[in-house]
Parts: sequence; structure tokens; C-alpha cells
Amino acid sequence: MTEIEKTLENKGVRPTAMRILIYKYMAEKEVAIALTDIENAFSKADRTTLYRTLKTFEEKRIVHQIDDGTNISKYALCEPGCNCEMEQDLHLHFHCGNCDETVCLTEHKIPHINLPDGYVAENANLVIKGICDKCSGQ
Repeated sequence: MTEIEKTLENKGVRPTAMRILIYKYMAEKEVAIALTDIENAFSKADRTTLYRTLKTFEEKRIVHQIDDGTNISKYALCEPGCNCEMEQDLHLHFHCGNCDETVCLTEHKIPHINLPDGYVAENANLVIKGICDKCSGQ
């Protein structure tokens, strides 16, 4: 059994051939990817299967969705041990205005924010916009 198969099974996801391929594709990317990126990479696959795989991965906390302000949902694999919990797993994202790529900055966690009484946080997304290291030449 491969590492990918173990990861999927540990999250309660049956490791089908397509799920393994999509996980491997996402693991090879250093940036968040849109559904259209996956559709282009797997052009012979059924679009519904690709969409359902992403949604299953999201529900089982294998990937997290990123709203980077481009009106296109992007997805990135979660870190090992991540449960997408508000208090410990949320991190910064960086969107480059030059190359249009979005990356997870997992080592930079979003600090806990005390909300007023009666407010219940369900999600947080912090995106820094600018020029990435590749585009800035640094």
C-alpha cells in the first residue's frame, strides 16, 4: 500500500485510481489549484468525478478551499495532522498579482482573534496580496 493510499484510508476515503491520481497531482504542485486546473490535467476524465473527488477531499479534510479574491475557488492539500480547526490549523495564503498563483504559507498561522460575545467564527481566510518570490526575483 502506498503512502497516498494510507493517507486516504486514514481520512476515511476509499483510494480509487482517480482519487490517487488527483491526490498525487495536487501533492506535486507547490501552489493552490482550481478545479479547471484539474480538469485540464485530466481532460479525459468525467468532470463530475473530478468535482466529487475534490468535494470528498474537502469534506474529509484532505484539502482546504482558498478564497484568494479572484472569484475562483482554489484547493490545496492540508498539512499532515491538519483537521482544519479554527484554533490551530488556519494559516496565511499569498496571492501573486503577477503570476496569479496562490500559495499556502503554512508556517505562518493566523492568530486567535477574540470575537465579541454572541459571535461564532466558522471560518477564517487571510490572503496577503503582492508579488511572490519567483516574480520578484528574490
